Amino acid sequence: MDLERPQQVREFIRSVQPQLIVNTAAYTAVDHAESDPATTLRVNTEAPGILAEEAHRLSAALIHYSTDYVFDGTQTAPYDENDSPQPINVYGRSKQLGEHLISSRCQAYWIVRCSWIYSPHGRNFLRTFWQLAQEREHLNVVDDQIGAPTSARFIVAATSHMIGKAMQSPMALYDYIRQTSGIYHMTAGGQTSWHGMATHILQHMEQAGMPLKLTQKNLIAIASENFPTSAQRPLNSRLNIEKLKRIFQLDIPEWRDELDACISELLQKSTRPVNRDN
Repeated sequence: MDLERPQQVREFIRSVQPQLIVNTAAYTAVDHAESDPATTLRVNTEAPGILAEEAHRLSAALIHYSTDYVFDGTQTAPYDENDSPQPINVYGRSKQLGEHLISSRCQAYWIVRCSWIYSPHGRNFLRTFWQLAQEREHLNVVDDQIGAPTSARFIVAATSHMIGKAMQSPMALYDYIRQTSGIYHMTAGGQTSWHGMATHILQHMEQAGMPLKLTQKNLIAIASENFPTSAQRPLNSRLNIEKLKRIFQLDIPEWRDELDACISELLQKSTRPVNRDN
């Protein structure tokens, strides 16, 4: 269904009559959002609000994904679920407003805030850096934005674990999610910068004998102010994940372990490594 068409969203949900709605869709082009706030708000704010209304009407539960960008990044400690959102870009504002509509229109919901999502598929930092390392001899990467790189695979596994807890409960699915309704922070463990993540990826590519133009020496750490973008990013994107671990007894992997698994998958898809001795 097209999330920009409210009536289509309503009609589709009413035709399916689900017990559980999992909304993984969003307008995530953070810089483009600055010049296209109307579309961003339709997808990230209005559509989740409609999903919440329809879920409530059907006595269905809703799982919705949000972002670390609801915060301004000025806090020194990791953000927990009770900290007040202060978004500093259109994307973050649209997601924060979407959270508000869900919590005000739906009784059984999990809003899951994630950060720095990557995957061996689609468009993301891992895939972009993977390509640029093979094309460019020099690359500047921001080193003063701190967060926890989090794989889409982990988010899927963790969400499945949460749903599994609900299914194993003696309560009905709707009642379990209603009782545990709220916001949850879901990221991998640990922290790094974008430059730290890039360094880790490049090390694996070098060890695998990938045909690279980029070297560690020419992977330059820079400040955000020296890498201007349309949208401002929070310097501190760390999220406190203790609530998620406590309520759902969830084991959290370190960001390096999840990243290594995704890198291995990309390496398997790449051409045979070059033998540098020949």
